[in-house]
Amino acid sequence: MTSDDSLVSGGSPSYSMIKTETQGRVAVITLNRPKALNALCGELFHEINDALSRFDGDDNIGAVVLTGSERAFAAGADIKEMKDTEFIDNYKNNFLGHWVEQIGRMRKPIIAAVNGYALGGGCELAMMCDIIYAGEKAVFGQPEINLGTIPGAGGTQRLTRAVGKSKAMEMILTGTVNLTASEAQTYGLVSAVFPPEKLIEETIKTAAKIASKGAVSVQMAKEAVNQAYELNLSSGLHFERPE
Repeated sequence: MTSDDSLVSGGSPSYSMIKTETQGRVAVITLNRPKALNALCGELFHEINDALSRFDGDDNIGAVVLTGSERAFAAGADIKEMKDTEFIDNYKNNFLGHWVEQIGRMRKPIIAAVNGYALGGGCELAMMCDIIYAGEKAVFGQPEINLGTIPGAGGTQRLTRAVGKSKAMEMILTGTVNLTASEAQTYGLVSAVFPPEKLIEETIKTAAKIASKGAVSVQMAKEAVNQAYELNLSSGLHFERPE
């Protein structure tokens, strides 16, 4: 695996909150705020968006892996950044809008490799990805209601689609009901579960397999599957096979 630290002129490290590496046609983005358990903040998302944009435009990259540490994929949003914001300012400034900016535009598949905590915004970030693999000790949850708010980066929508209305309601309304990795796999939130030390290796294997396919076919397949969330069946079938 090779470091991608020379993305900016002068060869200096590109980012302060993420690490980027490549292995063949697979790019790996690692969240790197260990003292904050990879808490999500504006600067971190700007770096993620920048790295994703670069990899999406690189013909040598066919898939991206997004991961954190063994202790935490991301333990939620950075409360220190959010605590002094007012609702009206958040609404006017499209607060959290940049969280989904580049991920939503990505043509290439993103696989989340989740070890440890994926809570609040961390769970939402994982669900923005196309596939989720988890380590055996991973924990998924949406505890925002304990802070007097609700998931604000797609959690109410994506979690419901993934696990069903009743379980999503239970998780979001109590703020204390979480899913273990095996439970998340049973509900369909997670595709596969691995020992923590094997997670990155196995995720890269799948990403490499995807990256070995035709780039246009992969992009078309990703777009068609994503449309299944947005369209009714007849419209989705038309998108898949336009006349």
